[in-house]
Amino acid sequence: MGEEKVLLTICGEEKEYEKGTQYLTIAEEYQGRYQDDIILVSVNNKLYELHKRAKKGGVLSFVTTADNAGRKTYRRSVTFLMQKALFRLLGKERSPVRIMHCISQAYYCELAHGEQVDAGFLKRVKEEMLAMADEKMPILKSSIKTDDAVELFRDYGMPEKECLFHYRRSSRVSIYSLGNYQDYFYGYMAAHTGYLKYFDLKPYENGFVLMFPNENTKETAEFKPSVKHFGTMRRSREWSRTMGVDTIGALNNAIASGRMQEIIMVQEALMEQRIGQMAEMAAGRRGCKFIMIAGPSSSGKTTFSHRLSIQLSALGLKPHPLSLDNYYLDREKAPKDADGNFDFECLEALDVALFHRDMAALLRGDSVDLPVFNFKTGKREYKGRQLTLGRDDILVVEGIHGLNDKLTCTLPEESKFKIFISALTQINIDEHNYLPTTDGRLIRRIVRDARTRNTTAGETIGMWNSVRRGEEKYIFPFQDSADIMFNSALIYELAVLKLYAEPLLFSIDTCAPEYQEAKRLLKFLDYFLPVPGEEIAKNSILREFIGGSVFHV
Repeated sequence: MGEEKVLLTICGEEKEYEKGTQYLTIAEEYQGRYQDDIILVSVNNKLYELHKRAKKGGVLSFVTTADNAGRKTYRRSVTFLMQKALFRLLGKERSPVRIMHCISQAYYCELAHGEQVDAGFLKRVKEEMLAMADEKMPILKSSIKTDDAVELFRDYGMPEKECLFHYRRSSRVSIYSLGNYQDYFYGYMAAHTGYLKYFDLKPYENGFVLMFPNENTKETAEFKPSVKHFGTMRRSREWSRTMGVDTIGALNNAIASGRMQEIIMVQEALMEQRIGQMAEMAAGRRGCKFIMIAGPSSSGKTTFSHRLSIQLSALGLKPHPLSLDNYYLDREKAPKDADGNFDFECLEALDVALFHRDMAALLRGDSVDLPVFNFKTGKREYKGRQLTLGRDDILVVEGIHGLNDKLTCTLPEESKFKIFISALTQINIDEHNYLPTTDGRLIRRIVRDARTRNTTAGETIGMWNSVRRGEEKYIFPFQDSADIMFNSALIYELAVLKLYAEPLLFSIDTCAPEYQEAKRLLKFLDYFLPVPGEEIAKNSILREFIGGSVFHV
């Protein structure tokens, strides 16, 4: 009796392999057809690492380092390689480094005990990493009991992982090994270190950055940090540490111990204080008639503009919030991207000429009938919203392109006060798994769009890559031109959004192309204990997404 076979459909071709063939072997066979390295496979719409073996037939496709899941896998694996190199160089410390957050196309890292690093030390780390890459060391995966994982990370001096797994529902945990170094990672890993050749290390601020490729997957991207972004992120991290809630495990501890009402009230108070300071800055600028607010999708721009307006009113001004979304072209006139889909992220999706005319008229003191965009019909409407700017009137304009010079070039510079807003998540998963701010914004958008725009979670996920490309091209390049930056993230928000997002994500069919991302987000949300939405203030930015806001959002 012959060997049992599995039939796989690959690149439109049917091919038989012996049952148990490693996906790595199949990937090496097809690598020549791909410019970028194959790092994962998808079989019947489920992701697998390359060390896994083919056990049943189906449709197999390759995931390269140019794909979203592949890029994350590459970065995660390089991070593990760096940890192993530091372990070799520093000796006894099992957890000598903390992965803080993403900046530019890099991770900002600090040594756990606050040691300073210089270019010479980082050169040694890089050489150690490249030497291990040349060795093609296998990255092995094993499954252990969750209780054993808690003990393991306690022994390793990783208290944040120990705390994380204290709240884990699953009875088992996957652990990765690189030689004698073990760790837990949120997501898939490369099969071996031979893939991990493209990176760099550079001193930055109190630590250093681990730099990665971007669009060109075989060349490290230039490091272009935003000073304001980094400063805002650092202040937010310091506040979360002061509150004792800087990781998911610490947040779960606070929820379990009944501290959430206090934390919610303190953070909302801090946010209101910060908004009040910005209102005073804008009011103190002579000739300021337009407050321009920009930021990426789901940053809470609308609620922020209303809360800022209240603070401006308290200073004796007459603010008028205006969303740039109301200047969208009618949907059938909207531009399309290279894939033929509507591109709502580009500046050309707005009626820029109409915006210029209306703003110029307002600045002259003329009365203007402002438009309102109906997202359900895809049409711009006029509902008699007349506005004239008097001496104390000020227009509070929010939208993703609010800081784009092409949009505001006709307005005198002294008439504008510019604010960049983004949801920069202040907490991490643990010592070595940072929590991407984009995940927080995506979950915000899934919840909001299902409620307000009749959009399914699958549709929102399907649009997200296009949204992200638009942000990188049209929004983030302007962030340092802002007068000030505001962080709208709340340390507890994912524990609240969890209750709203999970049913929407579970509704995505297992055959849908968005299923893999939905599964990843569900696994991510499973880390959090839930917090009821009833605890959230009616004027909170979070209400823009879960509903129940006192503002019309």
